[in-house]
Amino acid sequence: MTQPPSRSTLDPVPPSPESLERPIAPAPLKPGSPKPGSPKYDEGPPEPKSGRRGWIWVIILVLLGVGVYFFWQRGKGPPGGAGSQANAGKKGGRAGGPLATPVVAAKARKGNIGVYLSGLGSVTPIYTVTVKTRVDGQLMRVNYKEGDLAHEGDLLAEIDPRPYEVQLEQAQGQLMKDQANLENARVDLTRYETLLKQNAIPEQQLATQKATVAQDEGVIKSDQGQIDSAKLNLVYCKINAPITGRVGLRLVDPGNMVHASDSNGLLVIAQIEPISVIFTLAEDQVPAVFKKWRAGQRLGADAYNHDLTVKIAHGTLTTMDNQIDPTTATLKLRATFPNQDNALFPNQFVNARLLVEQKNGVTLVPTAAVQRNSQITYVFLVKPDSTVTVRQITMGTVEGPDAEITSGLAPGDVVVMTGVDKLQEGSKVVVHFEGENTARNARK
Repeated sequence: MTQPPSRSTLDPVPPSPESLERPIAPAPLKPGSPKPGSPKYDEGPPEPKSGRRGWIWVIILVLLGVGVYFFWQRGKGPPGGAGSQANAGKKGGRAGGPLATPVVAAKARKGNIGVYLSGLGSVTPIYTVTVKTRVDGQLMRVNYKEGDLAHEGDLLAEIDPRPYEVQLEQAQGQLMKDQANLENARVDLTRYETLLKQNAIPEQQLATQKATVAQDEGVIKSDQGQIDSAKLNLVYCKINAPITGRVGLRLVDPGNMVHASDSNGLLVIAQIEPISVIFTLAEDQVPAVFKKWRAGQRLGADAYNHDLTVKIAHGTLTTMDNQIDPTTATLKLRATFPNQDNALFPNQFVNARLLVEQKNGVTLVPTAAVQRNSQITYVFLVKPDSTVTVRQITMGTVEGPDAEITSGLAPGDVVVMTGVDKLQEGSKVVVHFEGENTARNARK
């Protein structure tokens, strides 16, 4: 029996008749996959692309929703904050009400205010002495320190006294000689009087002897004057303080020769306690001051620094000059200050303020609340319904931060200080009083 030829493993094997007749079983389906014949199953490969687009649109919608939510929350703002006030204002605007403007206000009050006259002045010691020597000689000792407070009678310097001691001895010797001559002349006069009674001498000789006695008596007085002069020079060799005051810089050092004719002197003493300020006022202000000064009223005076920010000392008006300076139309006045703290210094420039009148129980408001235009002076008055109205006022005295209101306001009225640039008649305001924030911060 002939065997069939062998096939290579690479040759294809023909299907058997059983395999051709048997149908091929479908592959098992994964869970959730579409069944055959369904629409999704029939669409095939495009299905994944459509799902990805759907998710992109969902994410976009979510992001838009989140953005709208945060924008709405930002416009709403925190409770009680600026956003709430803005929304409230918008609601009020829709209802027809005006927006409320925050302002700082103050209440008019009853108080006291002074009427002052100001003038530029210079600190001037009441007494200033340039101490000089009254005798010629060598300066031996200086018994003071520069800047010390010297009291009247204190020994300041000494000049060599020896030349004047010699002069004193000479004058005393001459006096003794002349006294002896006088005694002899008096004895002769007594003898001549006796002889004249006996007609032993002529009367003319007696008269001549009387003249000689009188001449010797004159010489004695001259000698006594020389002695007193020498003693006085010895006193002048010791230089004492003529007044109580502060000693300036030393002008002459010990060892130098000094003379009574020197123009510079040895030192300068200026009285510091008390001290005065000489200032000027305009001639139209003088009558009111002169009237009160002549009536015996003690007018108070204050000394301020150059920019009127610091009060240096307080004193009283002492005197007024007797004539007005025609070149400046001003009058000089002197105010005296105790100056126990040495706050005022000689030749210091100050601003003097003279209190002429004290007004009591007047209506006062802060100067910052007063507004002006070309026609009137006014304030913004806050009414009980939290709206403002323009109130015309009349001002009186202005002193520092306070202004006197003579008409237009009463104590207790509330006036706007800051924020007036945003106001007009009938504006709605939210009032904060001056000092509230400071007090609130202090409590915190």
